[in-house]
Amino acid sequence: MRFKTMFSPVQIGPMTVKNRFVVPPMGNNFANTDGTWSDQSVAYYAERAKGQFGMVTIEATVVHEGAKGGPRKPCLYNDNSIESLKRICDACHAEGAKVSIQLQNAGPEGNAKNAGAPIKAATAIPSEVGRDTPQEVTTEEVYELIKGYGKAAERAMRAGVDAVEIHMAHGYLVSTFLSPRTNKRLDEFGGNFENRMRFPRLIVEEIKKAVGDKVAVIARINSADEVLGGLDVHDSAAIAAYLEECGVDALHVSRAVHIKDEYMWAPTTIHGGFSADLVTEIKRAVTIPVITVGRYTEPQFAELMVKQGRADLVAFGRQSLADPHMPKKAQEERLEDMIPCIACLQGCVANMYKGEPICCLANPFLGHESEGMKKAEKSRKVMVIGGGVAGLSAAFLCAERGHEVTLYEGSNTLGGNMRLAAYPPGKGDITNMIRSYIARCEKDGVKIVMNKEVDLDFVKAEKPDAVIVATGSKTLILPIEGIDNPAIIHGSDLLSGKRAAGKKVLVVGGGMVGCETAAFLGEQKHDVTVIEFRDTVGADVISEHRKYLMKDFEEYKIQEITSAKVCKFYEDGVEYESPDGTRHEARGFDSVILSMGFRNYNPFAEQLEEMGQEVYVIGDATRARRALDATKEAYGAAVQI
Repeated sequence: MRFKTMFSPVQIGPMTVKNRFVVPPMGNNFANTDGTWSDQSVAYYAERAKGQFGMVTIEATVVHEGAKGGPRKPCLYNDNSIESLKRICDACHAEGAKVSIQLQNAGPEGNAKNAGAPIKAATAIPSEVGRDTPQEVTTEEVYELIKGYGKAAERAMRAGVDAVEIHMAHGYLVSTFLSPRTNKRLDEFGGNFENRMRFPRLIVEEIKKAVGDKVAVIARINSADEVLGGLDVHDSAAIAAYLEECGVDALHVSRAVHIKDEYMWAPTTIHGGFSADLVTEIKRAVTIPVITVGRYTEPQFAELMVKQGRADLVAFGRQSLADPHMPKKAQEERLEDMIPCIACLQGCVANMYKGEPICCLANPFLGHESEGMKKAEKSRKVMVIGGGVAGLSAAFLCAERGHEVTLYEGSNTLGGNMRLAAYPPGKGDITNMIRSYIARCEKDGVKIVMNKEVDLDFVKAEKPDAVIVATGSKTLILPIEGIDNPAIIHGSDLLSGKRAAGKKVLVVGGGMVGCETAAFLGEQKHDVTVIEFRDTVGADVISEHRKYLMKDFEEYKIQEITSAKVCKFYEDGVEYESPDGTRHEARGFDSVILSMGFRNYNPFAEQLEEMGQEVYVIGDATRARRALDATKEAYGAAVQI
């Protein structure tokens, strides 16, 4: 498929963007602690420009001293960062990309401890429980804040940016003025629509005074706040039209405030382009270009959005983390080569919140752009044992470094336990990622041998220079009476279709895997109960994913037994102990599914080391953990060989 519309140029104010592919602003924690951008920052943005994104947007950059929300937030409230920003602009311009920078004051979503000053908002309303209560900005302070935006924009212009993006969404400072839910002011900045728009209007005017017609001005707004009393799409359409009259050159339409962040960085179960209808409503209200964002992972729907006039540009956020060369691959019609974002949130959002550099399960090279993937000094014979995501990623990374790689898989299917993770409701994108890994191995010349159980004698006979053990994990079998009853179904056998469950099912284990297995069965109209040792099910599930998982529990009427220590298995149920020591039985089930976790499977790494073999043990073969750890370790092994 060709993407003619996505590869057509578009004009945004004084800036011509070569195509419609946009990298949106995403916090990455690559900046230095002094507020300047690091060498890694430069390499990270340059890599996406090399991948032929038409516009690359620099992450949220602090415009006011005392508003720094994290230790590695870049800042533009003084001149110190201009030179490092110029390096980013020069690197992106060399690849033909335009550079936009997002200007932000986090307001009530900030952090007073990191900022070294009280956080501010339109009104003294905390964003959510546990966060600092912000100070209400005085009328005089509002006018000072406006000047700060103009000064930051002028510094950005000196560094060579093509556009500045004013952050007016997600419950940050400007957003608190726009929404009647968070704006209870009685001065000229509160009350009716015109007054609530005064702050953003004056910011736009101040920036225009500072940069003239040399730099495009973009506003990032919510399509809807997704909270009661907040902005809905009708409010946002009016805001969009007003901002166009104020002289804004384009709109970047996002969605929600942080307490509804499942709409900001949607988890796997949310379909790509899920905000398209809301964006379309805003596009109808303006004539200036509109950028849409919201879990776009493939170019097909993006092409349709632009072709139909529902948006003018499409921002691929986490997808640009997973595959920074996605536009180039689309242009060259190498669609199977694209590595998809699976919206796992494990390395990007989780690390962003922790203040650590972001990483990516699907793309272990993220965060290492400044190092580069260098060719090995000498080609070596590498044996990879295991065809899960750890083995597959290690194989293609080693091949790309110039090694001769053979991967051995003991079964007739690649993907390991990660393949089974694609079976529960809404997880199908995981299959796409695994297929992309297989395609990458094939194109990089990795020899894949299926149905081959590797043993020590085979390794000795093959004489590899290095062995990567990626043998994964197997179902955890705890020493509980009756657990080895052949009637008990292992969750992996259920998901893979090797065994089927009856109508009434007990899932033993209420962690992520057990809960997703329960949802898988619930969708098929089984009568499901989950029993869990902890006091809540899904305790290990990332919050954005858990919200939708619990909706499945509600929709499919999945029952829960919590704080229950299983003591004995029966063919039709279990005996368990409650915290007070009382014994109970849960019986009468047609099937019992064992889903208490996994244990590493590493049959011979020690023996290989004793033989003097160069060995790397990665992924679940070390310890059963997240897939993020598996691909990280695959990268670590590949760069050492």
